[in-house]
Amino acid sequence: MIELRGVRKSFGATVALERTDLAFPPGATTALIGPSGCGKSTLLRLLLGLVAPSEGDVLFDGEPLAPGNLAAVRHRVGYVVQDGGLFPHLTARENVVLLARHLKTPEERRRRRLRELSELVKLPDAALDRYPGELSGGQRQRVALMRALLLEPAALLLDEPLAALDPLVRSSLQEDLREIFRRLGATTVFVTHDMAEAAYLADHIVLMREGRIVQRGTAADLRDSPAEPFVSSFLRAQRRVAF
Repeated sequence: MIELRGVRKSFGATVALERTDLAFPPGATTALIGPSGCGKSTLLRLLLGLVAPSEGDVLFDGEPLAPGNLAAVRHRVGYVVQDGGLFPHLTARENVVLLARHLKTPEERRRRRLRELSELVKLPDAALDRYPGELSGGQRQRVALMRALLLEPAALLLDEPLAALDPLVRSSLQEDLREIFRRLGATTVFVTHDMAEAAYLADHIVLMREGRIVQRGTAADLRDSPAEPFVSSFLRAQRRVAF
């Protein structure tokens, strides 16, 4: 569904992503992981057209992203950022339906979808009428996920969605996310620093370093057949990983 063909991205003299070919299997969950500054968040933003490649093409359903189709593609992709990115002056309900209202989605459909998603992400109805500042960190991320899913996207992109949460809340949300990914069947790509999280949630893992892909495969592939010493070093550094 989503593919990079010869994509390279630089910001001035700084190369954020070396020339890369990468395809994301339809319906599968892929984790982008690596040290800070390795290019994983840049790669995710390229998938949504938030930054344009310096070279190469990003394809969505076989069509290159271009100014003429960016809006249409973004309406088919859900996007969740680390802190949720909620508007503080809007209630949770208003945040969730914001884009749907802009697109003039019928009100009954919005209400029905809101009920479905509240159940899916396990957000109490009472929380929908609170403002982001009145919600816990876990609730804010659930609201952000609802907003990303409201239009029933074909793909879901998440940039370290659980990084700012405490361990207990994070563990609970990981369990819920795995079930959500399974039920939705959407093409999902998420960025994380956490190998245990990647192993738990993802079908495929892409390990990056200094703007290039070091290895791709399952968690077991990285553990049992490291492509280079860095892979083993990265796994050893995350001592709580057990898979």
